[in-house]
This record gives sequence, structure tokens and C-alpha cells, in this order.
Amino acid sequence: MLNLENLSKQDLWDLLTDAARNWLAHDGFWFLAAENKFDLETAIELDKQAWQGFAVVEAKRILKRLNMIPGGGIPALAKAFDYRMYSFINKYKVNIIGSNRCIFKMKSCHVQDARKRKGLPDFPCKPVGLIEFGRFAFTIDPKITTKCIACPPDKHPEDEWCSWEFEIID
Repeated sequence: MLNLENLSKQDLWDLLTDAARNWLAHDGFWFLAAENKFDLETAIELDKQAWQGFAVVEAKRILKRLNMIPGGGIPALAKAFDYRMYSFINKYKVNIIGSNRCIFKMKSCHVQDARKRKGLPDFPCKPVGLIEFGRFAFTIDPKITTKCIACPPDKHPEDEWCSWEFEIID
């Protein structure tokens, strides 16, 4: 068994990055298998179901790791984003606007960037993102609402793939 205590900080970072890439590759291969067996629409429906469960599990594990309880509001959500699996391979920015609102912007997306390099159109991930981001935020704090600002197939700025607004409305 690998002894993590003997690894350098850089080796640990590389290990986390590889794990995130492997996780994403598995997700991609799973999706392609579902799309090939059925069709794009069915694969997206199945992906939504998978993300509905995964986003909750990921958020609960992050809360536990950070010794936080649900209900921490926007500050807790912003912190939790840094511990998501994709945070090791995607670039994003969270703009906190007051105590009850933030905007999340995905600046680079491993999946979309790869499709772009291959000359493929944007993957229409908005239906899955609505589930993923919504369930993740709700698990961190049930008072948080999630709104999509832009996500493929929507038009989006050149320097970001998607953007999401999270807000607690009193």
C-alpha cells in the first residue's frame, strides 16, 4: 500500500490531479457507453440521475472533512467548491457578493476544453449542471437557490464555460 506520508507535497498534488482525471475519464467513458447504447438524450437523463446522487455524496463528504454542518450559507458553499473533485483539474472563480449571494464561473473545463481541441461542438451539459450544482448547493445549505446564468448549449463568454448564481433569499 502506498505510504502517503512519504510523498512530497508535489507528489501528493500530482496524485490528486491524476485521481481527478481518472474520475473524469471514467465519467466520460460511462457517458459514451450510455450514449452509444441508447442516444444522447437518454444518456443525459441517466447522467442527471447519477449526478443527483453523486453531488449529494460529494457535498456530505466535504462537509464532514471540513467539520462543518449543513446551513453555513454562501461562505460554506464557496469553501466547499475548493474541495470538489473537479477543482484539481478545472479553473474556476467564485465571486462572493454580500453575505447571501455568489457567482461561480468555470474558466476552464477539462471536458469542454478537450472537445474544443478535437474540433467538436460544446457538450450540452446544462441539464446535468442544473442537477449537479443545485443538489450540491442544497446539501451544503438547503436555503441556497441555484440559477444558471449560462451553460452549454447556451451562448457563453469566450473566457468561461458556464456560470451559476447561488443565493439565499430571506
